[in-house]
Amino acid sequence: MRLATFNILNGRAPADGRVDLDRLARAIRSLDADVLGLQEVDRGQERSGRSDLTAVAAEAMGAVASRFVAALAGTPGATWTAATGDEQPEAATYGVALLSRFPVRGWQAVRLPAARAPVPVLFRGDRRPRLVRDEPRVAVCAVVEAPTGPLTVATTHLSYVPGWNVLQLRRAVKAVRATTAPRVLMGDLNLGPAVAARVSGMAAAVSGATFPADEPTRQLDHVLVDGLPVRPGSGEVRRLDLSDHRALVVDV
Repeated sequence: MRLATFNILNGRAPADGRVDLDRLARAIRSLDADVLGLQEVDRGQERSGRSDLTAVAAEAMGAVASRFVAALAGTPGATWTAATGDEQPEAATYGVALLSRFPVRGWQAVRLPAARAPVPVLFRGDRRPRLVRDEPRVAVCAVVEAPTGPLTVATTHLSYVPGWNVLQLRRAVKAVRATTAPRVLMGDLNLGPAVAARVSGMAAAVSGATFPADEPTRQLDHVLVDGLPVRPGSGEVRRLDLSDHRALVVDV
């Protein structure tokens, strides 16, 4: 069984700044994942042609089950509100998605704690911190009917604000541990490998720098496992022709 996680940058390629649905579909097919976690996923957004990117990915990989969970409603980087799960299907939303070629026994959406007010963040290259308003964060969790038995898989995209991402990871792990073992938590955690492993108490299935995509220097994306055997060398970092992140793939 192949697991993969990919921050798709709303399907955009930094080289040309365009969202090309055919290019997105090719990238998803090339991963050949049985269970796939996606982050920075658009639905109904003007910048991605008002497309449902989860549906595009599901068709490309041959998923029989998929779930998009919106973190916010409105336009990322402009006017938005925290999503509640009651948005209309045609509303402009943005969040994470989980897709599976195997049947799914059950789904759970987890709203993660976020800073309620702007917080100072020192970005690389800046001399002084900047006040930023962080976006809402969510996780989506599924119990997958894998060939070897039930498997819990979750994906999320955590905050880049130091401290809040650790708090959010703890909340996501708590939700995952309340379900069937073995377990997988994957996504863009905005944390390094040592912190991700220590906070989660889970093992890294694949290691390697994932960001920025052209010349990666940091691993922000992770596939963490609990009770799931992983063969050494079974994972890889994959560069695709879209996004500012590289994808992670692991065979278990």
